[in-house]
Amino acid sequence: MLTQLSQLVQEFGADAVVKNDAIPNEHNEAVLKETSNSIFSSLQKIASQTDLSQIAGILQGKDIDKNNPTVKEITNQVSHSLTEKLGINSATATSTATAMIPKILGSLISKANDPKDNSLNISELLNALTGGNSPENAGIMEAISTYGIHFGLDQNADGKVDLDDAIELTKKGGLGGMLGKLFGK
Repeated sequence: MLTQLSQLVQEFGADAVVKNDAIPNEHNEAVLKETSNSIFSSLQKIASQTDLSQIAGILQGKDIDKNNPTVKEITNQVSHSLTEKLGINSATATSTATAMIPKILGSLISKANDPKDNSLNISELLNALTGGNSPENAGIMEAISTYGIHFGLDQNADGKVDLDDAIELTKKGGLGGMLGKLFGK
């Protein structure tokens, strides 16, 4: 997932970073790399708090609302990181993050919702966000397993929601479709 995220940051960073006179050219690569890392760590933090509704909320939409609390949280984290780690002016960091984050997340959602796009799948996303199956990060999978049966996520009728069900669901409507079904949309 980090590779796909980095590619999207490079794509959408051309205007927001590279063509931005307020960011010195020698910092362009560092800003893009830190943006990728900050987005990823923000999503990990949200997932570690086992708040699937926040992640599902952004994955369900077609257009990303920059006023969505999760998008704001990620934007704030990225701008703070650019200021703290790279010394970018706070106003510049905020405007840069605000310009990029909705576009990056929108493209990520598009990939997750496209059953023809195999570059991003549910198991990679969940493993990346939760750090695998370590006990302290198992909450997100436990929540899906516990509540998923009640929302029709048990695709093979074996009485549990697991990776096999997630793979089947992604074939039927992508990651956004699976999480949307889990949260009633």
